[in-house]
Amino acid sequence: MDNLTKQQHTVGKWKFILLSLIGIILFLVPVPIVEDGQRKTTLPIAFLAGIFKDTIGGVMPYLIIAIITISGILTILYSLIWHNKKGQSEFMVNTFNVTWPWVIVRLFAVVFAWLTFLQVGPEWVTSEDTGALIFGDLLPTLVAVFFFAAIFLPLLLEYGLLEFLGPIFRPIMRPLFTLPGRSTVDNLASFIGDGTVGVMITSKQYEQGFYTRREATVIATTFSVVSLTFAIVIAETIGLIDRFAAFYFTVIVACFVAALIMPRIWPLRSVEDNYVDGVSAKERPEKRYSYKEALAKGYGDAVETGYHAPGFQRYVHTAVRTVMDMWLVVIPVVMAIGTAATILATYTPIFTIIGKPFVPFLELLQVPEAAAASETMIIGFADMFLPSILIEGVQSDLTRFVVGVLSVCQLIYLSEVGGVILGSKIPVSLGKLFLIFLIRTIITLPVIVLFAHIFF
Repeated sequence: MDNLTKQQHTVGKWKFILLSLIGIILFLVPVPIVEDGQRKTTLPIAFLAGIFKDTIGGVMPYLIIAIITISGILTILYSLIWHNKKGQSEFMVNTFNVTWPWVIVRLFAVVFAWLTFLQVGPEWVTSEDTGALIFGDLLPTLVAVFFFAAIFLPLLLEYGLLEFLGPIFRPIMRPLFTLPGRSTVDNLASFIGDGTVGVMITSKQYEQGFYTRREATVIATTFSVVSLTFAIVIAETIGLIDRFAAFYFTVIVACFVAALIMPRIWPLRSVEDNYVDGVSAKERPEKRYSYKEALAKGYGDAVETGYHAPGFQRYVHTAVRTVMDMWLVVIPVVMAIGTAATILATYTPIFTIIGKPFVPFLELLQVPEAAAASETMIIGFADMFLPSILIEGVQSDLTRFVVGVLSVCQLIYLSEVGGVILGSKIPVSLGKLFLIFLIRTIITLPVIVLFAHIFF
């Protein structure tokens, strides 16, 4: 309140409380609905996405093909033709001026999308098990959910909720996760918002000298958890949105266990614990607060953030940009990598072979249809949606639950979070990312199965 007048403090307080509460209700509070004569439970954000998808109906394929095509054209222009041109929009440059591997991915997305849309070309691209599955089943849900997530996520992220929670949890971050208190905001931004947001925050903090190399690597590879939005899509894909509370609770517990263990074992433990300027972590002790001081600081920061948070015009502008970003960046990547991976999964034995070592492990944990589940264990490294797509035909709710939760907890999928980590200033290699992915899988799987047996 030191920086605000009494009237400003009141305005900031109510903006923080009311708008954050609306955000919590939209994203975290299940509501009962009646669908096809049956009483079900869903989240308000998923309910709105369903209405949107049903309303535009037959227009959806044309919207998807437009999104992917526009993304491909703009990527060619900004990455290959205008990449050195001055005076360009920062948003456009950040979105479409990408490295050549991502140019290739987006161009493959255009090819796969048009072949599937027109139903021409090789069957292994356009079949119901490959391109048509991604284009017709997964992408419509993503387009709808991304639309409402982009509109309403600022209610969770920009009106003081993170600032309020951050200082309260700071005293536990160092003893539990070997991380500084300020990392709480990054981690909450990932859990509540999006894993890529957490990676970008962490990369900036590392560049500015707030995190050591070890801390930045730990945060990016351990706490950049897939967003609540994506978790909703996964739960819907595997047909368990009515059990979303159990689903996300299990995600939180499994990721918590991994976060306790991962920083204390190789390879994260051996990462150099120096800042970007070479100074050792021991030379920069962080300030500590009592719980009462932390609560007061969190509330004060939240009220001030609430007061300075975006007004309606800026809110709409941010929401539109976020919708465009999520549609034009994520949708093409899912189309390209999703189709390629489903082709490999359908027409080659590669994932069956790679997943075979997991069969006895899954059988030991008494997971039904272990062979089918084992084929999804590694494919999540390419894209987090693929395990759920490949497992949705399995009869066992328990098995679908295990695979769906695991795909979220594995965290490092190259189609988004992994790609952002590799493209950031955080020094971590592709090989190390894959090792961390495997170790996370081995650590979280027993925890997930334990809760699956409890809930089912």
